[in-house]
Amino acid sequence: MDFHNALIQILVNALPVIFAITLHEAAHGYVAKYFGDSTAYMLGRVTLNPVKHIDPIGTIVFPAITLFLGGFLFGWAKPVPVNYRNLRSPKRDSLWVAFAGPFANMVQVILWALVARVLVSTVDMNGLVGSFWVSVAEAGIKWNIMFALLNLLPILPLDGGRIVASLLPPRMSYAYSRLEPYGMIVLLVLMATGLFGKLLGPPVQFAANGIFSLFGLL
Repeated sequence: MDFHNALIQILVNALPVIFAITLHEAAHGYVAKYFGDSTAYMLGRVTLNPVKHIDPIGTIVFPAITLFLGGFLFGWAKPVPVNYRNLRSPKRDSLWVAFAGPFANMVQVILWALVARVLVSTVDMNGLVGSFWVSVAEAGIKWNIMFALLNLLPILPLDGGRIVASLLPPRMSYAYSRLEPYGMIVLLVLMATGLFGKLLGPPVQFAANGIFSLFGLL
């Protein structure tokens, strides 16, 4: 990918990515506070300020590298701290805290689809401004689908792994939780071998096509 195309891709994807990670992480903190843990709130993480959630490596450097290499875009935000012992019912409430992030991304998929539908219906699609913002909205749909599906993978420390841990019987949940230190290694291996893109690429594209069709964007 040449510099000009890379710059365009960054401009198109920057806003959707910032919203995707900010609302995802803020949702974790908000739901944790609702169920009794104010850790994230006291640290200023229940906020829509993206600076509070950006991880310099995971949010900026790593996605930029994968973008330039032409691979499957991958990155992460600074995790919202949650003290599960402060939750009123730690095992039950941890499920809702974990699910809050992917749910925030699912809501954003619908919102970006509505934005795209309005733009397609009201702006000149032959103009640079109109086509740019439609591209931004379409990127918002794809990014949030990707974030939701990625985080629902049953691998700790992803949200899907925490959901699985909350649903398992106590002894099995404890044994499963002990696998968390190896979770990031598993994810990096999946990405390095190309299996990550093969695993998530088709369902992300399938879901995106479904949303585009539902909202008349194809």
